[in-house]
Amino acid sequence: MENIIALSAVFAGTKLAYLDPSSTTLIIQIVAGVVITVGTVLGIYWRKMKNAVKKKKPGDDAPAAEMKGADDGKDVITADDLLDDDDEDDE
Repeated sequence: MENIIALSAVFAGTKLAYLDPSSTTLIIQIVAGVVITVGTVLGIYWRKMKNAVKKKKPGDDAPAAEMKGADDGKDVITADDLLDDDDEDDE
C-alpha cells in the first residue's frame, strides 16, 4: 500500500521542468564522452587480442629493415637519413 501512495505522489499533478541549453549540452557531452571512451577501450583490447592471436612468420622483419641504409649498421632511422634520401631524389 505504501508503494501505491509513493507512486501516486510521483505521478500526481503537473510537473514543471525546464532544461536550459547548457544542461542539454552537458548531457550531449557526457554521452559523447562515454561513447568515445568505450570505443577507445574496445579498440585497444581488440588490437591486443588480434596481436596475441596473429602469428609472426619467421621471414617477417621490421619495416625499418626494408628501408635504404639499413645495412650500414644503424639500428635507428633518423631525420637526417630521411633528408639524405630526399636529396638523392632531387639530383
